[in-house]
Amino acid sequence: MSNISTPAKITVLGSGNFGTCLAHHLAQKGTPVVMWGRSQALADSINTQHRNPKYLSHIDLSPQLSATTELSDELLRNTEYLLLAIPTQSLRRVLETLKGRLRDDCVIICAVKGIENDTLCFPYNIIQQVFGDQCATRTAILSGPSFAIEVAEQRPTAVSVGCMDKQICIKVQELFHTAYFRVYTLDDPIGLEVAGALKNVIAVAAGAAVGLGMQQNARAALLTRGLAEITRLGAMLGAQPLTFMGLGGVGDLFLTCTSEKSRNFTVGYRLGQGEKLDDVLNTLGSVAEGVWTARAAYNLSQKLGADTPIISAVYGVLFQGKTISEALYGLLHRDMKAEVQLPSKPHA
Repeated sequence: MSNISTPAKITVLGSGNFGTCLAHHLAQKGTPVVMWGRSQALADSINTQHRNPKYLSHIDLSPQLSATTELSDELLRNTEYLLLAIPTQSLRRVLETLKGRLRDDCVIICAVKGIENDTLCFPYNIIQQVFGDQCATRTAILSGPSFAIEVAEQRPTAVSVGCMDKQICIKVQELFHTAYFRVYTLDDPIGLEVAGALKNVIAVAAGAAVGLGMQQNARAALLTRGLAEITRLGAMLGAQPLTFMGLGGVGDLFLTCTSEKSRNFTVGYRLGQGEKLDDVLNTLGSVAEGVWTARAAYNLSQKLGADTPIISAVYGVLFQGKTISEALYGLLHRDMKAEVQLPSKPHA
């Protein structure tokens, strides 16, 4: 049963794996949900057969879930919660079509993970730029270790929701929380976004390591040093370092970097096996955000002067023509250094 005292009206933008699983999850709690996508055939299938023929196709979707290809004024006027689950590079374009059409008290829930290539903006920044500061303050970021298929099958999952407005954060927690989908709150949406985006880049590296035949020691080191890069870059952007020790940080990183269910891990693995990037992407079947995030993450780290060797190595392989062997050699032959750079002690 939902913890909400009155049924919320929710619109989900995005009909892919994660959008479908979250829409289905909310609808199962008895909340009317409308899911928007571009495919009329997919919308018709959801409305008549209660199946998404492309994603999670074996799941019988809740009858409380309907689908549309049109974001009408009437739909948006009735939307109390707008859940974003579309690729990062499409987010700004879609949000621009909604400008001035959302109700003033609409809560935006962002499940988008990535960085916009042209602007180096995270989704939170894009929302802020399109809808204004007040809307951004009321925007909640939903992130954590959560493969869509396991959520749809009601396998135990725990995630985090972050928002600057504590009351909004609690409302979103109540909206999603169940015994099998536990939701924890925090006040660091920026940290959740940084972790959610950059872990996909590290996952490409992790997959490549496995594809090359590297063993457990190397994989553990890669994840740990990858977390250090994420934390370092996040701190420069104003995130709280402790956020990266939680579900949206190390939890999501571990999941994405160790499972063949991860699209980003799969990309790296196939590259490590010797396949070409274009061939991998053309046969993957869905978007691997880590590929495009690698370019933006590299450019952002260069802009901020952040030391991110793993991110740089992934970027080099994906976009600079480096071989994986060359990237690996560069990582293994870096200068010796301390693991943790402690702050300088104040002078007496």
